[in-house]
Amino acid sequence: MSYQRFASVLAALSVLLCASLPAAAAGWPDRPLHLIVPFGAGSTPDIVARLVSDKLQQRIGEPVVVINKPGAGGNLGTQLVAEAAPDGYTLGLTISGPLAANTLLFKNLPYDPQRDLDYLTIAATQPSILVVSAKSGITDMPSLLAKLRSNPGKYNFSSMGVGSISHLAMEALAASSGTEIVHVPYASSAQAVTALLSGQTQMAILPAAMVMAQIHAGTLKALAVATAKRFAVMPEVPTLSEAGLKNVQGDAWMGFVMPAKTPAAITQRLTKEIVAIVNSPDIKKKLQAQYMEPVGDTPAEFRAIVRGDLERWAPIIKKNHITLD
Repeated sequence: MSYQRFASVLAALSVLLCASLPAAAAGWPDRPLHLIVPFGAGSTPDIVARLVSDKLQQRIGEPVVVINKPGAGGNLGTQLVAEAAPDGYTLGLTISGPLAANTLLFKNLPYDPQRDLDYLTIAATQPSILVVSAKSGITDMPSLLAKLRSNPGKYNFSSMGVGSISHLAMEALAASSGTEIVHVPYASSAQAVTALLSGQTQMAILPAAMVMAQIHAGTLKALAVATAKRFAVMPEVPTLSEAGLKNVQGDAWMGFVMPAKTPAAITQRLTKEIVAIVNSPDIKKKLQAQYMEPVGDTPAEFRAIVRGDLERWAPIIKKNHITLD
């Protein structure tokens, strides 16, 4: 075959491929969708995924099957989404780590979150709360900061693991306040809370759902929320910013993504449906019962949140030489 003939065939195939995408989108969906959650059953992302999937399948007329693929800090499941065919039948619900911090924590991340994924919307967010044991005698942020500054390296904090938001937010607090706090990582939020209650650690920044029961019981004391604005459930608790600690945030958000190059008609339809679902009265009530708030932002706003997280965590990770390789 001559070069000219080969080029003509290649051009024709390209035209056919491009033409097939709108056709595929027009007939979508005609089979079940797979919703990959890169964390285990019962995790907060899993809860949100199942709430949304139940409603989504009613709205699109096909089953939405939730598949849990935990591992590597959320990288495993997120990679499966990134490498899936961009045909509109695979989506994922992931968190900040696999899209932002993990690009800095892992030297050889097997996917590029900016290049390999289409962003739909952040479904919900949950504030992180700075807590101490009620037995500590620490009652507010000024008293905590005074103790930390007068005793550098004496106090420690528990986290849900190296590189987790609970770890990075506390390191950001230490950097912003000019203090030094020893990190004690645990395998789960439950273990991090247990360490606090037993006195093995003195403080932590953890998702609201993990500590609200203990706050209500009076065994943990909430000093501040690591969010841009106060938490509606506890409006009397200040933000870390109000305590003078700028850019220390630990929002535990969860967002929907799809493989890059998924037909725009499909990503736009799913974004519209998911935004409507998370803002519907019954789902909003169920999210709030788990101390979460619906978001439902645009793909551009979603990407801006990820960029903000990267900018926030990059100097913290570099300063503390944090790595997961």
